[in-house]
Amino acid sequence: MLSPRLPVGERIRYYRRKNGNRKQAAIAGLCGITERYLSLIENGQKTPSADVLSRIAHELGVPITALLTEEPPPSQDIPTTTEHDVARALMGHGPPRSTTPAEPATLRERVEQAWQMWQSSPHRYTDAAQILPALINDVEHATRVHRHGSDPAARREVLRTAADMYGLLRSYCRRTGRLDLSLMVADRAMRAAEDADDPVRIAAASWNLGHVLLSDGREGAVEEAAEVALQATEQLGRETDSPETAAMHGALELVAVVADARQHDWWQARDRLEKKATPLAKAAAANVQWTVFGATNIDLHAMSIEMMAGEASEGLKVADSIDTSQLASRERRFTFTLEMARCYDMRRDDAAVLVHILGLEELSPEDLARSPLALSMITSLLKRVRPTYRAQVTGLAERLNLT
Repeated sequence: MLSPRLPVGERIRYYRRKNGNRKQAAIAGLCGITERYLSLIENGQKTPSADVLSRIAHELGVPITALLTEEPPPSQDIPTTTEHDVARALMGHGPPRSTTPAEPATLRERVEQAWQMWQSSPHRYTDAAQILPALINDVEHATRVHRHGSDPAARREVLRTAADMYGLLRSYCRRTGRLDLSLMVADRAMRAAEDADDPVRIAAASWNLGHVLLSDGREGAVEEAAEVALQATEQLGRETDSPETAAMHGALELVAVVADARQHDWWQARDRLEKKATPLAKAAAANVQWTVFGATNIDLHAMSIEMMAGEASEGLKVADSIDTSQLASRERRFTFTLEMARCYDMRRDDAAVLVHILGLEELSPEDLARSPLALSMITSLLKRVRPTYRAQVTGLAERLNLT
């Protein structure tokens, strides 16, 4: 028998999906074993004999050594929906300069509708892929036309609209696996906001850049995110106080809070949240620049810190006092539920994990399919799930193409 320490099952699943995404039933039949037995092997509950393993390797078209290495299988690719037309539009393949641009007010309305869709639609990736290419083309064309035009008011309004659109694109590109495009549009947002001389949007552009850097795996990127955010708070501090500046100041402080937590400086993260961000929530306007900053978002970050620190019980205690039903952003509600599931996962409360992940599927199935943390928890559930709710976990995994 093979050593159960080897991730044989995970590797079999990886190569079955990678080499044609073949069904378990097909591979099992060709190998002379039952589909149920192959499922148990892939989930780590059975260890195949050398003969069975040889037959599986042959059908998968890989050497047997590829299934025996002690290294874990490569990470499964997260599905992406960054449509070719979105990237093409960002590369400047729009209408000719001689075309009459859309009116600034019309573009403003379209960008705001796109943001509302992005924050509220359970199928936001599919919806965004349909509307973003034309919106990018029209906004960028209007920006080019008005940049050297004779109407300064129209020029400023178009630049502000462009900054808002690039903010949405930052989130879309980052969450569809294109960090390179996310960084590019974050930079464009900054340029547009600066050209418009709009302090709130300059702060929002820094907030967007901070989130890109928080997602960057490079060494030192998290520290850069905090630096960008805190420099922006200093610049914003020179502006006249208003509910809008308070909201952006608070959102930027939360970037620094997350950076502290990512560096395992839990006490610094808690202290910054309490002393810097929380007081700003009292004076902030709601959902400025679609940051969702406010008292509820403060509480969400408090829970997130405890989750990242491994303090599952404390995280769930914080969660008990949070009501996300009024949050404008479905994404933030998704993140809250995901982090609750993770806290239960750390406590090995599998029933609660399953309930919350099923809730995520109902809330935003496209976000669930793109969440490495959620997919990892589901894969772990498959390996240890009780017979009582095995069918539910298996069905969930099948819907996400994890089996």
